[in-house]
Amino acid sequence: MAATALVTENFKFVSLFFKSKDVMIFNGLIALGTVASQTAYNVFAFECPCSPGRNYLYGLATIGAPALAFFLVGIMMNNSTWDLVSECRLRSCRKLSGASAFALLGTIVGRGMVAPITWVVFSLLQGQAYMCAFSEFVDPGTLEGFPSGQGPKLTGWLLVAVMSVTVFLMLCLKRCSSPLGYQQENYWSQYRSNEKTLFQRTAAVHARQLAAENVKTFFGFVALDTDEKEQLAEHQSAGPICSTNWNRVTGVYLYRENKGLPLYSRLNKWATYSLENNVEAMEKEMDVIS
Repeated sequence: MAATALVTENFKFVSLFFKSKDVMIFNGLIALGTVASQTAYNVFAFECPCSPGRNYLYGLATIGAPALAFFLVGIMMNNSTWDLVSECRLRSCRKLSGASAFALLGTIVGRGMVAPITWVVFSLLQGQAYMCAFSEFVDPGTLEGFPSGQGPKLTGWLLVAVMSVTVFLMLCLKRCSSPLGYQQENYWSQYRSNEKTLFQRTAAVHARQLAAENVKTFFGFVALDTDEKEQLAEHQSAGPICSTNWNRVTGVYLYRENKGLPLYSRLNKWATYSLENNVEAMEKEMDVIS
């Protein structure tokens, strides 16, 4: 039992750490996974055709095709992408200002570029695909005084330097343009993480209870295991949530305030106006993004 408790506590600590550093850790894991994939590909799958007319296409495809695939997957796996899709579908993006759109697209593209850039940089540093692609056009012997095989490595490090400076400038711009202080930015990040976790967990229980009530109405009983019975017994009957409220808490959201108090999400805004029973403000403000 003591060992189990120790493992549980350590797991909780690790979970909290990952939640507090979610973006940095997530991007780091993506980069490490990409490096591992690229290394495995070079060891087990890469094979230059060594044929004029094919080397160039094969090398570029080796660098570009996986990078494009990683980028598309990164875009699709980003929740902000689907928030933007929902925003345009529900409200035709009419409340999305140029600054808001730039900030949101920057976040989506920035997260999606982590894996592609890692793949390209590591490909250039290793140099196999690069040398394969340009082997039919460049004779290293003609580059007098230039060390053989250093071209791709220099190009790779140059790309690393450019991207490092770009990321630094983007972070500076983000911090300088943010209406929040550093501590409140961290609090907002923790709030979003906790709201997402609790919302998903509560939605699962709500959906299970609503389904159980409907199944019971149809059959006259519902087959639940012990844990489900105990869990559902703790909560009141679940009623369906109207589509209007679902739409109000779905979509793009940037920071706003209400009477000087922060509103950290669409759900936070909806709850604030609901508690105030301010129907007029609810109708007016729920479509506002920034």
